[in-house]
Amino acid sequence: MLERQVCTNAITRRELLAFAGAAPLLRGNAPARPVAIARCESYREDLTAITGAMFDQLGGLGRLVSGKTVAVKLNMTGSPALRLDGRPPGATHYCHPKVVGALVHHLGRAGARRVRLLESAYGTNAPLEEYMLDSGWSVRALQRSAPLVEFENTNFIGSGRRYARLKVPGRPSMYPAYDVNHSYENADVFVSLAKLKEHANCGVTLSLKNCFGNLPASIYGDDAGEDEPNENPQTGRGAVCHFGKRQPSKSAPGELNPAASREDGYRVPRIVAEVCAARPIDLAIIDGVESMGGGEGPWIGGVRHVKPAVLIAGLNPVSTDAVAAAVMGFDPRATRGSAPFEKCDNTLLLAEELGAGSADLDRIDVRGLTIEEARYSFAL
Repeated sequence: MLERQVCTNAITRRELLAFAGAAPLLRGNAPARPVAIARCESYREDLTAITGAMFDQLGGLGRLVSGKTVAVKLNMTGSPALRLDGRPPGATHYCHPKVVGALVHHLGRAGARRVRLLESAYGTNAPLEEYMLDSGWSVRALQRSAPLVEFENTNFIGSGRRYARLKVPGRPSMYPAYDVNHSYENADVFVSLAKLKEHANCGVTLSLKNCFGNLPASIYGDDAGEDEPNENPQTGRGAVCHFGKRQPSKSAPGELNPAASREDGYRVPRIVAEVCAARPIDLAIIDGVESMGGGEGPWIGGVRHVKPAVLIAGLNPVSTDAVAAAVMGFDPRATRGSAPFEKCDNTLLLAEELGAGSADLDRIDVRGLTIEEARYSFAL
């Protein structure tokens, strides 16, 4: 077993310079786009009207999606059978199906040619529709929300003939490129629909961390094939991505530096930042109407149900996540050792270093509610 490095070795000299002396230059060059915050007390409210007003505050969806194929990465992390105090997953750790339906409706009205809902369904290569039904979602309602709605389980090759290889721009530190389901490449517009949550290995899981699920377990899973993908994956991505105990299938690019830290608080934030740089997010939406505090799913000890009663949307994922982290009561520019990044490096800063966007609140135009008006402290 490879020895895990201690925290003091977790950041390279180049990254330390980026976080320190070079950081102001990066903040000034990274794009900062508007972010909208709305109050939503319950999923029984008119989510179509609330989200529509948010999209209007961002300049409307028509110019972004009209005539285009739009891929929406959902957050349905973990098995549908796992529940917190018996609550439906959409009220705790999944994005809520009513938020999904409202988004799909607006995409259709804005002229999207096709809306494709994506998620790497945990532990299965079954159709995504079955996974949704097991989660208590109405697939038929989603299908009726726009003229053409498709579904793809991206945990394996799915309906594609090949995997897409997405190259990481700039100077990646983990992998030069990632092999993913064709749906992430064959889309004109990419949307990350996330949940407002903390995360055991990344501090927070918002629109950026949601895209960790872009990686198919057929290649990056614990039971991935050594040479070729295992098209019937049954596990998560712990061995490859979290701890580096093995490499992905040889059909995909291997690690740039196999001697790098095996610590999950080092590896996962960097992989997330690279995945989001390789497949840029055009629209980030974060469901914070109801959620959970203390972690990303019911399998984390001590998690609790919370009701921040907010929805957040933005045209840049790093800026959107920075605003969301501030709404949660955290400093989006905090470094390792400070909440919520006590045991990990800050994914937002790593993504900023790769040019994916700005996490500098002073540069972000917040519309609708202010951060102060929306704030809901996740810290106990």
